[in-house]
Amino acid sequence: MIRRGATAAVVALLVLLAGGPAHAVGYRYWSFWERQGQAWTYATQGPSTARPADGDVQGFRFAVSQDSQDAEKPRGRADFAAVCAATPARDGHKRVALVIDFGTAADAPSDEAPPAPRTVCARVPEDATTADALAAVAEPLRYDTNALLCAIAGYPARGCGEQVRDTAPRSTAPRGTASPRTDPGTPRHGPSVGVLVGAAAVAALAAAAIWQARRRRS
Repeated sequence: MIRRGATAAVVALLVLLAGGPAHAVGYRYWSFWERQGQAWTYATQGPSTARPADGDVQGFRFAVSQDSQDAEKPRGRADFAAVCAATPARDGHKRVALVIDFGTAADAPSDEAPPAPRTVCARVPEDATTADALAAVAEPLRYDTNALLCAIAGYPARGCGEQVRDTAPRSTAPRGTASPRTDPGTPRHGPSVGVLVGAAAVAALAAAAIWQARRRRS
């Protein structure tokens, strides 16, 4: 009886843990990218402190990421000459090409639809930050009390880097290296909290069953 009860408990625990990855915890937020040659790299600082040079290309992508290595890159054309072709240079100013990707319907909050991606050329003073350039072409912006960028052009209307249950398959495209200055958090790998709680419950039930069986035999 003891051996049979323990075996059942182990089987239940394995089934519970096997279902864990389908409920991995993710974060819904805007990530910030810089164009290096022909590739996107995750920015090493936030948009409020980054100061791009004339001719730079920078990007933003709204998506759900399961961990700090899972951030999706901006989509769309990322060529400075094309994006800023209609924006002439001006003394005392610089031009920055911005790629703003509002993400997919799968990443959107339940009551919102993502706008179409856009590319825009921001002409700003020479000492302007990326946040200044973004504000010049994509208001309204929204930040939280920790200076985390929450919304671009009013999207999304609510929320900021919130934790979500991410069951959708992620893209297999190459990913960037996340920066703690722009990431809303560093999710941990492994089973979710719900899985661990369930595992503890199964273990407790198994221990109770074994104790009861020994008591009846004594």
